[in-house]
Amino acid sequence: MSSTEPQNDNPTEANPEGPSKNELKKRAKAAEKEKKAAEKAAKVAEQLREKAAAEEREAQLDFAVEFYGKLPLNQSQSRPGIKRHQITSLSSDLDGQTVVIRARVHTLRAQGNKMVFINLRQRTDSVQAILTVEEGKVSKLMVKWAAGLADESIVLVEGIVKKSPEEIKSATVKDAELQITRIHLVSGIDGRLPFSIDDASRPDTEKEENSDAQFNRVLLDTRLNNRVVDLRTQTNQAIFKLQSAIGTFFREYLDSNGFTEIHSPKLQGAATESGASVFKVSYFKGNAFLAQSPQLAKQMAIAADFERVYEIGPVFRAEDSNTHRHLTEFIGLDLEMTIEEHYHEVMELLDGLFKHLFQSLKDNHKKEIDAVNTQFPAEEFKWKEETLKLTFAQAVDLLAEDGVDKAVLDDISTENEKRLGRIVKAKYDTDYYIIDKFPMELRPFYTMPDPNNPELSNSYDFFMRGEEILSGAQRIHDPALLSEKMRSKGVDPDSMKGYVDAFRMGCAPHGGGGIGLERVLMLFLKLNNVRRASLFPRDPKRLEP
Repeated sequence: MSSTEPQNDNPTEANPEGPSKNELKKRAKAAEKEKKAAEKAAKVAEQLREKAAAEEREAQLDFAVEFYGKLPLNQSQSRPGIKRHQITSLSSDLDGQTVVIRARVHTLRAQGNKMVFINLRQRTDSVQAILTVEEGKVSKLMVKWAAGLADESIVLVEGIVKKSPEEIKSATVKDAELQITRIHLVSGIDGRLPFSIDDASRPDTEKEENSDAQFNRVLLDTRLNNRVVDLRTQTNQAIFKLQSAIGTFFREYLDSNGFTEIHSPKLQGAATESGASVFKVSYFKGNAFLAQSPQLAKQMAIAADFERVYEIGPVFRAEDSNTHRHLTEFIGLDLEMTIEEHYHEVMELLDGLFKHLFQSLKDNHKKEIDAVNTQFPAEEFKWKEETLKLTFAQAVDLLAEDGVDKAVLDDISTENEKRLGRIVKAKYDTDYYIIDKFPMELRPFYTMPDPNNPELSNSYDFFMRGEEILSGAQRIHDPALLSEKMRSKGVDPDSMKGYVDAFRMGCAPHGGGGIGLERVLMLFLKLNNVRRASLFPRDPKRLEP
């Protein structure tokens, strides 16, 4: 059915007058706005083109272009023989001299667009460097480029040493700074640093005292997960320089006392002490074990007439101990020597060794010790000229007098070891002491029994700040007695036939001890966790990095 009303398809006829005046005004306004926006955009684009062109012209005319920038990848293309300096050698004595150094950008601060301050770092040393715009020498572009360098970048810097009118507190070089004349990037940063070196260097006390300050606390796990960056701190550089020094002084003392350094295998056919605490590894069609110590090899070297031997090498312990002082792999400082009359000859030589280590560290490495103390404040380690020596029974008596139940003192637990350390420090004012004559049941099968009381042994432990750092003894050199003691400890002599047979051909009385390098370092510096004294620590929960 069609509509009765006529339809009009012509819009002009529907609105014969066209757009209203208001509508026309709105349209004109919108068009004007679009025109202005287009003109503004064109103007901005033109300004950007002009700026880019100006920068390009400036770059082309940059008189300092050869004095800065990224160096090509070093592939040993050339060897110009330019003398390099170490930051540690810089001082006001070199005032006016030009030096070249390779260093890391520790921190950087731009001051306007004409000056930038850079703290340059090498290991435990740092120097303040300044780059300032100077006509014909340093351009604005050079300063701008330098201001964009990332912390931890490695740069090659040429500069003039200038005597500082006042002490520079932010660097280890206190009386001089470097006026930069050339700066080139050797190696940049790919990615973001996990934490700043400054944050990783702060003592915990600083964070507690400045609780309102915006400090980032770097936890130990975070440090160890990013160990390469963590090791760059001046504290860690000092720690591992001291670790190296301990090895040097250990060798120095023993070499001067007629010892020979040996290198024993770390793969063994049988467990050396206790099968429960060794790592078993596949070995072709059978199994082998990682050495818990060089104990057997040391003794066999004595049987081979080496007389006095020592070794510095890795030690493996498959103990699921997640404590502040245990590692599954650490560096052992071990020695063994013949005895002329009494096992105290060994104990006394070891005592002399430790006092040599302590005194040498104090005399030769005050700078590194002070650097560590900045982050880990501690009382200076104390020892006496005449070392305190206690028997196990005397140590038990001291603990009992302090309120410990004697019933639990058949062995001295870790907690009671620390308690004994506090008692000894209060009573004798020493952090270092020796305990002798341990019960036989607490010692390994190769330990010589006491001649007067078979319940005791000719064995000793050395302690630092209430924690054991050496265990040693006179060893059994008689094959019959050795086999008997092995059986009493549940070890079949036939499983270690090569070791037992070494004594059947005659062996001099002997004794020795084993020292944990990382533990000595931890306790000397009071680092509170042995992982801080291990380059890349290994414990039951860590195999990386």
